[in-house]
Amino acid sequence: MKFIGRFILLAAFFTVMNHPANLQAANEPVIPVKDTVTMVDLGAKTCIPCKMMAPILEELKTEYQGKAEVIFIDVWEDPSQGKRFGVMSIPTQIFYDRHGKEAYRHTGFMDKEKIKKWLDMLLERK
Repeated sequence: MKFIGRFILLAAFFTVMNHPANLQAANEPVIPVKDTVTMVDLGAKTCIPCKMMAPILEELKTEYQGKAEVIFIDVWEDPSQGKRFGVMSIPTQIFYDRHGKEAYRHTGFMDKEKIKKWLDMLLERK
């Protein structure tokens, strides 16, 4: 009887751990990225200001590679991320310093120069 009880508990554990929602969570990037300045843009691939920002974010990912992380999250594909970051409107950009503390939050389109200003300022901080 003990064997059957243990088997049921073990089967339930593996069922929960292999549920798609739990597997997705394990593959998510850790935000903010440890020991790195991080900018996360929360938006949607189909929102107009978000579409306007997409090429800017790609350029910044390349320009800041090895110095800062630039991450895009589509909150329409994964609504839990909007709740996780307290997003009320998209796009929302959140900047974290290298210690993982939120330094600045902006809602709406953000141009490349303003994003660079914040990334550079946070990179200069110790």
